[in-house]
Amino acid sequence: MVMPAPVFDPKAVLEGRPQGRPRVGVILGIAVGALCVLLAFGIELLESVAAGHSAVPFFVALVLALVPVPLLVAVVLFIDRLEPEPRINLTFAFLWGAGIAALAAVIVNTAGLDYITQPALGASAGQYVSATAGAPVVEETFKGLFLVWLVRRRRQELDGPTDGIVYAAMVGLGFAMTENIGYYINALVTPVHGGTQLLTYTFVLRDVLSPFLHPLFTSMTGIGAAYAASHRHAGWALPLGWVAAMCLHALWNGLSVFGLAGTVAAYVFLLCLLGVVWRVIAADRRRIVGLIEHYLPGYEATGLVTPGDIAMLSSLRDRHLARNWARATGGLPAARAMGDYQLAATELALLHQKAGRGVIGHREFGRRQQELLGLMQVARSAFLRRQPAPPPTPWAGSRPSGFTVPHAYAAPMPHHPAMLRGREP
Repeated sequence: MVMPAPVFDPKAVLEGRPQGRPRVGVILGIAVGALCVLLAFGIELLESVAAGHSAVPFFVALVLALVPVPLLVAVVLFIDRLEPEPRINLTFAFLWGAGIAALAAVIVNTAGLDYITQPALGASAGQYVSATAGAPVVEETFKGLFLVWLVRRRRQELDGPTDGIVYAAMVGLGFAMTENIGYYINALVTPVHGGTQLLTYTFVLRDVLSPFLHPLFTSMTGIGAAYAASHRHAGWALPLGWVAAMCLHALWNGLSVFGLAGTVAAYVFLLCLLGVVWRVIAADRRRIVGLIEHYLPGYEATGLVTPGDIAMLSSLRDRHLARNWARATGGLPAARAMGDYQLAATELALLHQKAGRGVIGHREFGRRQQELLGLMQVARSAFLRRQPAPPPTPWAGSRPSGFTVPHAYAAPMPHHPAMLRGREP
């Protein structure tokens, strides 16, 4: 019996997992997360109906809660362009926040309010203590557990602070979406004389002014998780990030109780912090580009990397132009191959930094290096297969350092394993 040839799986190489092995754990997690989303929605619907209202407030609230989600997800994906994370992981992160974390937080927060804070402190004081001390701990813990899972089971996905922020933001976006449904239902069922005003206030506050708050809170945990995953003996960074997330959440909830002045003070502080996070993302992008420019020239002798390739990989604009060129000359398969090449080359540069920091050993470095170089060779062959002759006009335009297709791909491509075996980090 002839055994079928193994199928080369670029995604498996990029994600650092064995080829041919489906991601059962992540798929199961997505299914559980989706089920928890439905349960959370069902609880909101049943509570609305049990309170004597129709199902209409729930469905209106659901639409309003969904309004900012596409735009915010697009922002996260925009941030994640240089070294994009697996979409299946980002989907899991969103559903973790919207389902698992949100459902667990509702149960624990409600139990704490009904059985601990309100019986001990009274209705008003109990709600304040629960909002400022209980909810931040509970919610940031359940959201942060996804980052703990990444550090324990998908450590290779966290290459720097941008990765931690991206995953944390997806968790926070999912959590905020589910949480907002309850706020909108409350605004919709408020007596008519004040209902419209309360609904407008809720929409402006939660969909216009502060949809980034939950992602921002959890991004502190994400930054800590990324530092812990990309450095040796840095396990302290994850709990430190978690504490920072709880403190920011408590600050927002606590100051918001003091009316407009408290809300404005907290909002201005968090808006400034958002600017700091943006600068961290920009600095991380420069770090990755620096690694590409530092390490990849050492591979030019293989023919898998040229000076033009390095210039292209160092620019988001040129990466986009290269994918467009590949699509124009070879269709979607060539464009996908160009994307695989870009990501594999970026991962190769990041691999060198991991080895330099002692995060991975020499044997793991060599194995991962060969996998990434193999993918680069396969991808390069794919997007050059239909290169037109004569060569097209260089698509990089007048940019001096741009990636010029005819010259960048003129070098031959030897079989890389024999040439690169034994290369040190």
